[in-house]
Amino acid sequence: MVSGASRGIGRAVVERLLQAGFAVSAGLRDPRALPEAANLFVHAYEAEDLASAEAWVAATVARFGRLDALVNAAGINPKARIADADETALDRLWRVNVKGPMRLIRLAWPHLVASGEGRVVNIASLSGKRVRNENVGYAMSKFALVALTHATRREGWEHGIRASAVCPGFVQTDMTSYVTKWPRERMTRPEDIAVLVETLIRLPNNASVAELLVNCQPEDML
Repeated sequence: MVSGASRGIGRAVVERLLQAGFAVSAGLRDPRALPEAANLFVHAYEAEDLASAEAWVAATVARFGRLDALVNAAGINPKARIADADETALDRLWRVNVKGPMRLIRLAWPHLVASGEGRVVNIASLSGKRVRNENVGYAMSKFALVALTHATRREGWEHGIRASAVCPGFVQTDMTSYVTKWPRERMTRPEDIAVLVETLIRLPNNASVAELLVNCQPEDML
């Protein structure tokens, strides 16, 4: 299962996994945004809606009979600063970037346990490792997603579940269209993040990666 599959990293992950021979269930707000393909199941998914998550997981298991891996790629990046009295953006960041992935992990859990080699890959951010701008709300949500990843690793380890947080810097997606301080052509490509996601899914239980930090510019890697 791959959330946020209509564009950006999520779309690249779907395409990469299909090319690699995986059967993929793609969750996105508008299923018409992703063309049909062999081994591809497309289902509506709204990250802020619990019922939507429940329906997608149930439909995926009904279609394929099993669920071995979950990639949480859906995310948003509105600005939420410390001084902002209006908490609308902060609340939505929390619902989409934190509660959305947590719900999907919870719903997928019994199927990942049954797999014996269940995989959870959360697309976090380097903003989940350090703070370099005023959008503290986004950073808070990604720090929380990294924490969720480690909690998933801890609770799922004896069941064969392995969880990894992929933490990229600037990636050539719509989310970075506003960035002017770093050339777009020098940003990481979503296709390269997708290669790393495939690698994490394929690694055996005794070679698990907790966090994978990816950058397109020189910076201390914590």
